[in-house]
Parts: sequence; C-alpha cells; structure tokens
Amino acid sequence: MSRLIARTRKHTLHKVTQYKKGKESSLAAQGKRRYDRKQSGYGGQTKPVFHKKAKTTKKVVLRLQCQSCKHVSQHPIKRCKHFEIGGDKKGTGTSLF
Repeated sequence: MSRLIARTRKHTLHKVTQYKKGKESSLAAQGKRRYDRKQSGYGGQTKPVFHKKAKTTKKVVLRLQCQSCKHVSQHPIKRCKHFEIGGDKKGTGTSLF
C-alpha cells in the first residue's frame, strides 16, 4: 500500500498489519499495586466490577509501517465482526482491506 509520510513529504510503500494490544506489565503500575493490596485478605471483591458492556465489536486499527524509513502510523477503520487482510471477500458483515 502506498501512503504519504508527512515529515518526508513522499509517497512510499507501507507494510499493512493489524494492531494488537501488547502484553500488560505485571505489577508495574501504581493502580495495580494498590488494587492487589486492597484485594488481599478477607472481605471479597472490594471494587465495582463493570457488567454493562454495550459494544459487540472493536474498531479495526491498521498499523502501517514505511518500508524505507520504518516509520509507523496507525489508521482506524470501521467496526466489523470479521476482518482479514487480503484473501477472498466472503459476503455481508466482513471487511476486506
């Protein structure tokens, strides 16, 4: 896929992959340490647990990496239940990029 890079003002080829969330750090964040300390011992669940989930899908985010300078940009597209890069289009409810 060809795309413009703003800082070099050139159209270059980009490698397209789907963005995935990275692994969460184990005990680094202060909130996680505080939560674990509060949860320890007797007394059950101490914080509210959210149950009213409204969305059934997530927005697909494309990760575009320039093949010449390795600059990475992200491009969110619409929601869809099934997403694949390349391949044959299967019908309704699918997105193909």
